Amino acid sequence: MSADYQIKQITQNDLGLMGALSETFGEVFDEMDTYTGNRPALDYLWQLLGSDNFIALVALKEEQVVAGLAAYELKKFEQQRSEIYIYDLAVSALHRQQGIATALIHYLGELAAKRGAYVIFVQADTGPEDEAAIALYSKLGSKENVLHFDIPVRRLS
Repeated sequence: MSADYQIKQITQNDLGLMGALSETFGEVFDEMDTYTGNRPALDYLWQLLGSDNFIALVALKEEQVVAGLAAYELKKFEQQRSEIYIYDLAVSALHRQQGIATALIHYLGELAAKRGAYVIFVQADTGPEDEAAIALYSKLGSKENVLHFDIPVRRLS
């Protein structure tokens, strides 16, 4: 990764960076309304960023968010350990192919090791829009063929 970029974990003192990260996700995923249309209240974000189970990282270039990652730590019940789930990872188009996504994942790996996690896992779609992501994840880990199901809560209540 170019030395022009800095990786930073977002803390409760960085609520502005969290907003910029949401905008980056919205831009990259072409889902601006999902990520910025109904933003959570600042106290909600403050609590989220202060929790033990949420991790947000950004890559900054000249103080601008150009990439980021949102992850969750899942504490396991069967053993005293945890897994880290990368929920979102995005790099702005102008900053791709520079090792930023890899640097974000490596930084997350350092945090995961400090937390006692034994694995980081991530989901990728099989369509052409995720080919670059699949190539990246294949370099860093092993692939499992799994199915993903969304179960609407309203159906269960």
